[in-house]
Amino acid sequence: MKPSRDIARLIEIMAALRTPGTGCPWDLEQDFASIAPYTIEEAYEVADAIARGDKIDLKDELGDLLLQVVFHSRMAEEEGAFAFADVVEAITSKLIRRHPHVFGEARDLSPAEVKALWHRIKAQEKADKAAAHRAAGLPEVSEDRGVLAGVPHTLPALTRAWKLQAKASTVGFDWNDARLVLDKIREETAEIDEALAGGNKEAIREEIGDLLFVVANLARHVDADPEGCLNAANTKFERRFRGIEDALAAEGRDAKDATLDELEALWQAVKRTEKAKVSAG
Repeated sequence: MKPSRDIARLIEIMAALRTPGTGCPWDLEQDFASIAPYTIEEAYEVADAIARGDKIDLKDELGDLLLQVVFHSRMAEEEGAFAFADVVEAITSKLIRRHPHVFGEARDLSPAEVKALWHRIKAQEKADKAAAHRAAGLPEVSEDRGVLAGVPHTLPALTRAWKLQAKASTVGFDWNDARLVLDKIREETAEIDEALAGGNKEAIREEIGDLLFVVANLARHVDADPEGCLNAANTKFERRFRGIEDALAAEGRDAKDATLDELEALWQAVKRTEKAKVSAG
């Protein structure tokens, strides 16, 4: 088996890996549920390569993500559900159907008209999918209804909060000013203070959840991705903490041997250095 630029070779390799008796024992024991976490992980690794601007890694990570699609498709084909070609047909059909202003006769539409058309098409798709599930005797998901329908439970929590709030805003359930959301954040922090004073761990967890939910809403109001904001904060924290470790290492010391006051002083020094570089650059 030789590598190839042809998608058919990848499908052949996956089939070989899943062939009983001659395939890979690990691949053979997998199912949709066991592979799903890897699918999510590969999507994150694609996003990480993009964030780092690493096109070499991006090529490899996109390949890993594509493998996940082929893997799921192969398992479905073994069950007689669908094959990779059906996946391709489904997405090409969807793209053509959702872009009648490009592939059909609905020409010269304004951005607002395109958006309205998109929502009508998606609503019809949803109705058609529900009908197909009923025809196949599949149970309907009771939660998948109403304004908030269609937001996957498997999304990262901050992203899911953002999407739920965006859905609710379509019927006017929303603040009309980001500063009002900021007032709500202050209210939530006060409630956390009360919960901390009460010492009830369940109440504390609930109030922290409420705070994070409102922070995600603030991000949405200023057109910022909350996951992106938190990832940037994580990266900044890592960079600054490593700066602390580097400063201590230069003195032959370790972070665990420093006092909290020393760590804080070094943290502030790293921050000042970063700001000075930004100002100079």
